[in-house]
Amino acid sequence: MKKILFFLLLIPCLANAQPAWDLKPVDFFKLPDGKSFGETVGLAIDSHQHVYVCHRGPDNLMEFDETGKFIRTIGNGILKSPHGLNIDKDDNVWVTDVEQHLVFRFNKRGQVTLVLGRINVAGEWLKSQNIALFNRPADVAFDSNGNIYVADGYGNSRVVKFNKDGNFIKAWGVKGSGNGEFNLVHNVVVDPKNTVYIVDRENRRIQLFNADGEYLDQWNNIGNPYGLDISKERIFIADGINGTISELDHSGKIVAQFGSAGKASAQMLMAHAIVAASDNKIFVASTINWRVECLIPATSGK
Repeated sequence: MKKILFFLLLIPCLANAQPAWDLKPVDFFKLPDGKSFGETVGLAIDSHQHVYVCHRGPDNLMEFDETGKFIRTIGNGILKSPHGLNIDKDDNVWVTDVEQHLVFRFNKRGQVTLVLGRINVAGEWLKSQNIALFNRPADVAFDSNGNIYVADGYGNSRVVKFNKDGNFIKAWGVKGSGNGEFNLVHNVVVDPKNTVYIVDRENRRIQLFNADGEYLDQWNNIGNPYGLDISKERIFIADGINGTISELDHSGKIVAQFGSAGKASAQMLMAHAIVAASDNKIFVASTINWRVECLIPATSGK
């Protein structure tokens, strides 16, 4: 009788369980002798499938080719504490710096071509110079028209939108848990339809907006989202607490999950950022482990 009762209690759990992916970890990054990652925080891939890594250590923005060969560092002496990392359609490299309250754009030669914010000045708006300010900005993304969206998330609880030339358009969001409110705007992603996805980290959800900042929807019951990657076909979330990676469908439902918390290969402690390459590799910044995991799902679990 006890065995029957246990099985009946287990049935709802089995019904809600998500299929797990088998993982094949890959030793991808070929760092030069004497160089190491610090706490890894940001990831991006350019049009040549080169992988860029932001970390909290010397040479804190590194570029690797599609085979993992080290190419160069960018922003030495300029970046203090990089956090969010993204690459636009022209292969410009964008970085948010939480210590300096700035957003940088670097061209292909590694030169600064645009700066948003004011160095070492935290706030929302500098009236005397008519400049939009940030307070520890976490991430940056772009829509199909080149407009810029900044996750102004650690100190301010908002999203700030600029045009492609860096001129302020609007900002939205306040601290809270209601629709259109945020508690740590940690990640921003814009899909091909110009839907804006915001990782509302401490509210444990993702909120969706149109390009004008109008609230559309939210995804809950998705764990503890820290990082988000969206392509036309696939959506991945890095769970910073549980060390897992979840694949979602386009309604926000988890359809597969893999990974676990820990220090062993293919395990993660504070999975902070995630990006998927065109060849099925998935890169995850495991902040506390001071490394980037390169993973290849062996089965889709679907």
